[in-house]
Amino acid sequence: MKTERLPFTVRRVETEAALKKAVAIRHAAYARHVPEFARTLMVPEACDYEEDTVVLLAESKLDGTAIGTARLQTNIYRPLHLEESVQLPDWLQGRALCEVERLGVGEGRIGHMVKVALMKAFFDFWEQSGTDFAVVAGRNPVDRQYEQLLFKDVFGENEMVPLRNTGNIPHRVMAFEIATAEERWRAANHPLLKFFRETHHPDIDIGLVLPQRGLPTTQSAMRAPAAMPLTQFAAA
Repeated sequence: MKTERLPFTVRRVETEAALKKAVAIRHAAYARHVPEFARTLMVPEACDYEEDTVVLLAESKLDGTAIGTARLQTNIYRPLHLEESVQLPDWLQGRALCEVERLGVGEGRIGHMVKVALMKAFFDFWEQSGTDFAVVAGRNPVDRQYEQLLFKDVFGENEMVPLRNTGNIPHRVMAFEIATAEERWRAANHPLLKFFRETHHPDIDIGLVLPQRGLPTTQSAMRAPAAMPLTQFAAA
């Protein structure tokens, strides 16, 4: 496996200062496409501090500028946020799930590279934490990027449903089985296979993720990452 350096880093948010940078790039990204909803994203959300949540931040090595962010929420302590709006089918019930939320990157070529690096960080997290299925909700045309990664529709083909946690904007709900990821990517000769599986990127580092047992509200006991809530670092 070769090693490749990136012009930016992807790390887990562990300080209030880092969270503010993540919120700033999150707001800017959403403001370009859904400005009305973006007005609700100008400050950290309560769920940014929850124990079952990890916020990721991409920063430029050149000047420390925030150039990308995303939030991952597991269902270890509570249902996924999108479950406020939809009931997931039986094949996702009782499984260790993780939802991608608030994905936002800068514009241009660097933004595309950052998005791909964030997605690699997602898969690192899902595999380390024992996630069974990743679940995403993408508005058009964002949903196409997940389709290209071989995510499948949870409901009807290309079906869009309004979600409360996105200001009732219609989203396409999709899921991906983590255990069979590499097998399916290789079968499809996926163009990102080399980046995801055959290259080590030391600049993508989400830290240690330890699986642990829990008792979710609506699902059976499952594993989730042991991570200190962000409030522990607020004074840093």
